[in-house]
Amino acid sequence: MVRNGLSAEAAAPVRAGENSGLEVHPKNIRVLLVDDHTMFRETLRLMLDNESDIDVVGELGDGAQIQETVARLMPDVIVMDVNMPNVNGIQATSSLLNRFPQVRVVALSGYGHRQFVMEMLDAGATAYVVKSSASKQLVHAICSAAQGRIYLCPEAASTLVEVSRRGSATTLGDHGKQKRLGRRETEVLRLLAQGKSSPQIGETLHISPSTVDVHRRNIMNKLELRTVAELTKYAIRSGLTDM
Repeated sequence: MVRNGLSAEAAAPVRAGENSGLEVHPKNIRVLLVDDHTMFRETLRLMLDNESDIDVVGELGDGAQIQETVARLMPDVIVMDVNMPNVNGIQATSSLLNRFPQVRVVALSGYGHRQFVMEMLDAGATAYVVKSSASKQLVHAICSAAQGRIYLCPEAASTLVEVSRRGSATTLGDHGKQKRLGRRETEVLRLLAQGKSSPQIGETLHISPSTVDVHRRNIMNKLELRTVAELTKYAIRSGLTDM
């Protein structure tokens, strides 16, 4: 694993079909840690260093330099503290995903308050974990996020369900005038809200992942939604899933 600062050096991957005589192994998840507390970052690094399929490729103390760092290190997943000086996690996530939409963000916060959960999910985070549960849940959150699946710790999930059921002004608003979804679109929406990836949904419904992606785009267009988090909230309010 990479252990010295922001070094991005890595061994060249072995590609299938090359006559190397070596077994091809799945690619490790490249993780960037972003948190303003140095000791906490070190604790996370030590914990993640014990995971054979996760490589910590760098660390940052705030979100100010995150775009340059991501461009250089190309992480798969960013563990992002919500509350940081200069550029906070919400601002950093929103701007980052506009430039690097393929990167997954795991929000990490000391709180499961509604404002933090909703703003991070709306900014595009794929997962949310409170710091008190990080030792038990962060690895699962990183692995889920790397596969494009939503992961919410119990505190964040409870917040999302509560807000969605109340129809808070911070959520989706009235969708009664939206176009009706077809049967297949409804099935895809239900599975998306359960955190399934496109290949998993395709396998369940016996369709190709590319067809799943087409359905997802159509669903978002019909419901005028922008993120999978918003789709999840819509599915909860519509009774398609109870998280």
